[in-house]
Amino acid sequence: MAEQLPLDIPDNPKLAQNITHFARALRKAGLPIGTGRVIDAIRAVQAAGFTEKRDFYWTLHACFVNRPEHRTVFSQVFRLYWRDPRYLEHMMSMMLPAIRGVQEERKADAAEKRAAEALLDGFERDLPEMVEQEEESEIEIDATQTASSEERLRNLDFEQMSTSEIAKAKRILSHLTLPVKPIESRRGQASHLGHRIDRARTLRSSMRQGGELRDIARLQPKPRWPNLVALCDISGSMSQYSRIILHFLHTVSNAKGAGWAKVHAFTFGTRLTNITRHLHQRDVDAALTAAGAEAQDWEGGTRIGECLHQFNRDWSRRVMGQGAVVLLITDGLERGDPEVLEKEIERLQLSSRRLIWLNPLLRWDGFAPKAQGVATMLPHVDSFRAGHSIASLEDLATVISQPDDQGQKARLMAALSD
Repeated sequence: MAEQLPLDIPDNPKLAQNITHFARALRKAGLPIGTGRVIDAIRAVQAAGFTEKRDFYWTLHACFVNRPEHRTVFSQVFRLYWRDPRYLEHMMSMMLPAIRGVQEERKADAAEKRAAEALLDGFERDLPEMVEQEEESEIEIDATQTASSEERLRNLDFEQMSTSEIAKAKRILSHLTLPVKPIESRRGQASHLGHRIDRARTLRSSMRQGGELRDIARLQPKPRWPNLVALCDISGSMSQYSRIILHFLHTVSNAKGAGWAKVHAFTFGTRLTNITRHLHQRDVDAALTAAGAEAQDWEGGTRIGECLHQFNRDWSRRVMGQGAVVLLITDGLERGDPEVLEKEIERLQLSSRRLIWLNPLLRWDGFAPKAQGVATMLPHVDSFRAGHSIASLEDLATVISQPDDQGQKARLMAALSD
């Protein structure tokens, strides 16, 4: 949480009404808050007092936040509502580019856009006529060469999406699949076009004909489907990306005819958690809620090497059979021992048919493998691709069955050698 600023306490604060309005904003931002929690929050503030800013923050936090993924939204709404005396003007300038004037452009912080939308709900009807005229003039501009709203959404960073944009993105991802080609196995199946002779079936057929050999039974390789194993980093810098990617993996896990034998999903931050059984639930909201309750280290620290060691030791032999394809979703910002990380990522690559690393940091054109964790892991992955938008996941779907695809690995390996 960012450093708390002093709270300006008005002469007639009307805390009950303010807390109620604050709870409504949290509800609009996506937090499941009912009337009972609002009453509990008012009573808690009455008992704890309104003297220390930090105590006030954590009192409301204890009443309104019960899931790790809600912490960022609560923090941003609290900052905008309670700490900034000009929060409304600030949010309107951020939400309405037409009236920004000459102020400095910047992207909204994580969850800040959703917090602003929640607090600004209902203020659009009070905008001055000048803004409405500017909006009308924008409609008259020739936009034949501009991207559509859906195309913009496909390339928008997950971290910068609003609440409505996230809902639209999830609907798009619910129809996206990861088609995979089958693998030829040594086992065979009966086929008149096969090149191998089925000796046993040929001899059995001749025995039924009195020992006369009339037809030669043939075999062709029997296809088998690989497993998909996803390892999702849910540390503070990755939680929003992994949450949406897990929504996508739920679709892949329950898709019919996608080709995967099984889909296994693990989350890691400071520890490894197997959430595979939760993704098998048909309802995506129930599945992700259960997965969030199972993983207790959401938005915590990062121990990639230790978590990969736990996976290689406890789960690799169980889920990596049948030529598994591994998706590693992380930004590679490791805080542990780099030697342990290198040993475990190398073992993971040797155990998998393909190891594909999805890193949201590749959204930056000037990204370079300067972080020690990234430089350690990069040589031991087969493909290094972006994972920050719908378009990046669509690109993954088109190349996941291409054995020669390396994504951005070749370019970054050249930069690493320099």
